[in-house]
Amino acid sequence: MVTRFDLPAQFRWGVSTAAYQIEGAVAEDGRGPSVWDVFCERPGAVKGGESGRVACDHYHRYGEDVELMRELGVDGYRFSIAWPRIQPTGSGPANQPGLAFYDRLVDRLLAAGITPLPTLFHWDLPQALEETGGWLTRDTAHRFAEYTGLVADRLGDRVPAWITLNEPIVHLVFGYAFGIHAPGRTLMLDALPAAHHQLLAHGLAAAALRDRGHQVLIANNLTPVWAASDAPADVAAAEAYDALHNRLFTDPLLLGRYPDLSSYGLSEDLGGCVRPGDLELIAATPLDGLGVNYYNPTRIAAPTDPGLPFAEAEIEGVPRTHFGWPVVPEGLRELLVSLRERYGDALPPITITENGCSTAEGLDDQFRIGYLAGHLDAVAEAIAAGVDVRGYFTWSLMDNFEWAQGYGERFGLVEVDFETQRRTPRASYAWYREMIGARRSSRSRS
Repeated sequence: MVTRFDLPAQFRWGVSTAAYQIEGAVAEDGRGPSVWDVFCERPGAVKGGESGRVACDHYHRYGEDVELMRELGVDGYRFSIAWPRIQPTGSGPANQPGLAFYDRLVDRLLAAGITPLPTLFHWDLPQALEETGGWLTRDTAHRFAEYTGLVADRLGDRVPAWITLNEPIVHLVFGYAFGIHAPGRTLMLDALPAAHHQLLAHGLAAAALRDRGHQVLIANNLTPVWAASDAPADVAAAEAYDALHNRLFTDPLLLGRYPDLSSYGLSEDLGGCVRPGDLELIAATPLDGLGVNYYNPTRIAAPTDPGLPFAEAEIEGVPRTHFGWPVVPEGLRELLVSLRERYGDALPPITITENGCSTAEGLDDQFRIGYLAGHLDAVAEAIAAGVDVRGYFTWSLMDNFEWAQGYGERFGLVEVDFETQRRTPRASYAWYREMIGARRSSRSRS
């Protein structure tokens, strides 16, 4: 039986966070407002009326947080850079105090023996760009490439690899189609231009990074899709959902084309927003790695709403996180193997860039330990089946602002008291440290 103890000795271990969820200091040192700052001001938009205004105060306490990572023993830290800190209005020259913060963070990480893995966009678009159309306009893609160049020129001498976008499918669906996240638009299928322009932004940024000699990744939220039954209508609905959630942001990158979206009434040009040469640009810079964010499978049935070609169905008989998400570790193995089967040699090496669970408050979090153990076993099984998985970054280092859920969902290996900002490692922190230490010992013996 293959388990996490069979993971390769050279396997990379890490933790992940995101800027708006932990940094706070939203009005300091020249930072401009983001779509999330504005969205959080909407009555009822965020549970409890909460926001990331202070969050974990990481902007001031980053040294303490890096020390927690050093003690944890991770090889890498995946964090995001707040675009509004670098370009307060989304364009123009760099805000030097904003760049200086990430300078300090990168230097502190390297001094602790931790490789930085920055994500350039984790949903916090400068509000000024949203007011001119946001991701619905092509210009935002070009502004993103400009921003990428500014950051890479400042940090690139110490940062070898970059993630361009985080979970563009979630930002598209929750932010532009359903309005659950910032910027809070409810465009349904009319949101599809935001998909293409995010991919165009990736392509432009990837070229800028590669020109500077850097490695390029993207982090997609991916899920195994299970038909609710063998009925043709359920199977067709599952295929339609798979095309949207999994293939919309992966096929163009790896195959140079969009999947069949005819079930949504869309042609290959996504309603006219795809211009000649766009897909070639999107796929022109090969990925050095694919980041996979996995939380659970999705069960799909025939549609009940005439607006969509699918309906989500419950996955029964499995544990659930505090968030209510089904816990199915074997779904991660299934997902990784299916990616290899679908894309073959076009699939770059994979890094699990997010995987974790929310629990109720408390330090004795055996549920999280079981969750992590099961999913690491699944990664080991996928590697044994021939999938090239290079590393695992759990979500998250510490409790944080969980978007529209506010502070009610606790994803951290480290508990944060948001009134005092006291950090207290949970039992899962010690467990993860021991797991990393055991594999590091294996590495030194090999």
